[in-house]
Amino acid sequence: MRTPLSQLAAALVAMTPVTLLAQPHAAITPKETAARREAIAARIDSGVVIAFGGRALVHDFSTFYQLPAFRYLTELNEPDAAVVMVVRNKRPQSTLFLTPLDARTAFYYGVRADSATSVAKYGMPGRSASALPAYLDSLAATGLPFYHVPDVETMDFARNDTLTRGQEALKGLAKRFPSLAVRNGMPLVLQVRAKKSDAEMALIRQAAEISAEGHRAAMLTANPTQEYELRATLEYEFTRRGAERPAYGSIVGAGINGTTLHYMKASDPAKPGDLVVMDAAAEYRGYAADITRTIPVSGTYTAQQRQLYQLVRDAQDIAERFSKPGMSVRAATDSSVALRARGLAALGLVESVDASFDPPWNVNCAMSPAQCRQSNLWMIHGITHGIGLAVHDPMQENGPDAKFAVGDAFTIEPGIYVSTKALDVLPDTPKNRAFIAKVRTAVLKYQNTGVRIEDDYIITGKGLERISLVPREMDEIEALMKRRAKIQPE
Repeated sequence: MRTPLSQLAAALVAMTPVTLLAQPHAAITPKETAARREAIAARIDSGVVIAFGGRALVHDFSTFYQLPAFRYLTELNEPDAAVVMVVRNKRPQSTLFLTPLDARTAFYYGVRADSATSVAKYGMPGRSASALPAYLDSLAATGLPFYHVPDVETMDFARNDTLTRGQEALKGLAKRFPSLAVRNGMPLVLQVRAKKSDAEMALIRQAAEISAEGHRAAMLTANPTQEYELRATLEYEFTRRGAERPAYGSIVGAGINGTTLHYMKASDPAKPGDLVVMDAAAEYRGYAADITRTIPVSGTYTAQQRQLYQLVRDAQDIAERFSKPGMSVRAATDSSVALRARGLAALGLVESVDASFDPPWNVNCAMSPAQCRQSNLWMIHGITHGIGLAVHDPMQENGPDAKFAVGDAFTIEPGIYVSTKALDVLPDTPKNRAFIAKVRTAVLKYQNTGVRIEDDYIITGKGLERISLVPREMDEIEALMKRRAKIQPE
């Protein structure tokens, strides 16, 4: 049945807050990007740092977005560029290599930066990209080591992204100069990038505020029947409030789809009785937020859903308490894992807190017994990662002794995902057969229930601050969803 346009319009007005967020004054200035390059130069003493930006799109049906590492070094959001830093005694001299458009093409795509405008816009002299090969050859002849910042879309998949323009250029350079020392410059960039400046914190905060309003609007969506309706509301609100794009593929999974961590199809029905995992956030001026909420399609959580949701919420709360400046990142994770393991045991979803199983993934259980605990089958991902120019951005400290520090921006995102499909993929071993027999009844009780709660945080001189302020307690979510407009079919 079709819905009258007047009813639809009224429902949209009812669900969408009228007041738009004010735009922040924060911006990344040439002075700040220069300071970033100087910080990298201080780490190498002398050498050549080369970074390539993203390529121009080969079609007209999408928008160009700059690679995070290149944007961090230059703030240039145009394609087909490179930056070269010649560092001597820790003092960098940087040059942009640019690809201006001819006059006719510029009528289609706009005017790009060139050598006449690059100093004023980006604080660096500019040259034509056609001069880059000869320039690199001349620098290679000096004997200075080269630090190449790989031009990859994301560090999550850098090992699979090996045929980029920059990497091919460096391979050719190494062939022409066999004795040239070429090192990976990305770790240097990530070290500097990990500590967020005040301007970066402001942009991340704005991305989180926009994202929070998207989730609020999704909770107010009038009687959704499809996953894509919720995704549309989220992404509409992001755009309406000034976001450049979603920070990553929006995840909106109802029912069993909510137990697939990176489900992005949003093509199935959302039925009363289902929970919907909505992991979606905005990118604002290059900076990403990352927020997840889990809501009931009906507007009311069932008793079983409440049990799992509260367990995840408590796990997030205890991790928050351990995520203050100077505290151990590992302690925050361990506290969240331990709390959920106890809760899963109480619900009959594992045989005991320390009970083990034979996982369907490669792991040496003798060397890493914690990875083989039954509870890991229901909570298979970590709970924290940095955010910034990438949705998975570096934090200042890594490894088992890492501590939270002023300048960190990160998420806390515990989850639990229960479905018999997890039991179905277990290897057929005596241990697993006993485990399945013991927990199957409980698994069926919570069948196809996924819960994830994710918030964004920054650490400033004032301490830990949650910046994704959208309802996360069940009673708050239910109260907000009661305000949903109802669209009556004809």
